[in-house]
Amino acid sequence: MTAPSPARVGRPRSRFLAILRYTLQSCFPRRRWAAIVLPCAGALAFGLLALTIDQTRDRAFANVAAEGIFGLVMPIAALIIGDSVLGAEVRAGTFHFTWLSPTPTWQIVVGRWLGGSLVALVTIAPVCALSAYLADSPASAWPAFVAAACGSVAYVAIFIAIGCLTRRTAVWSLVFVFFVERLLGAALTGIAQISPTWESRAIFVAWIPDAPLRLVRDGIPHGGAAIVRLAIVTVVALALANWRMHHMRMAGASD
Repeated sequence: MTAPSPARVGRPRSRFLAILRYTLQSCFPRRRWAAIVLPCAGALAFGLLALTIDQTRDRAFANVAAEGIFGLVMPIAALIIGDSVLGAEVRAGTFHFTWLSPTPTWQIVVGRWLGGSLVALVTIAPVCALSAYLADSPASAWPAFVAAACGSVAYVAIFIAIGCLTRRTAVWSLVFVFFVERLLGAALTGIAQISPTWESRAIFVAWIPDAPLRLVRDGIPHGGAAIVRLAIVTVVALALANWRMHHMRMAGASD
């Protein structure tokens, strides 16, 4: 037997980097970037809208951000990113080439999630912070950035898991956002505790000045505890995606 060459020893790391590089270069064509920019522009519009509300600037932005940015803009933008890194390729049939490669499924899942998260961190989170400045509430910019970053990263993991579990990724992702989170999450605290929308709002509300009492929801973690909760949700979603991807059977343009 011959000793393995240095190229073979370093191959697992190079495979992961190849997955990450491919995600950033190939999963986001111009049309996808345009689709991401649209909801991000909506976040800026909500920041300007806060200027028209007859309240203190901090309270006005808090109300607009809780409903418009964290309840609508962030999940929609994260859905587009999460669908880009996996669901779109599964539907198109091009994911076969990655899935059939000798790369461990966990590297594929983590690589796709990391690539999508990096895109979210340079698009969603900054515009949420910028919207606070547009609303003349600079004290809310950093809480908005952190909340949007944590929420969007968790969303990308969830949408990757949905992409592994279902054939119609975009449809079921919309069901998750608007039915499970917005409707059931508003009524059931148990669902809100694992919802990126509600937990990101809890991060934001805990760290802004002069937070409206109506935005403080009892029964769910706030501030740093909400960040920990979203980290747990992210890990569980990635583990579920890895398990499902390990058992996927490709048969055409979708599983």
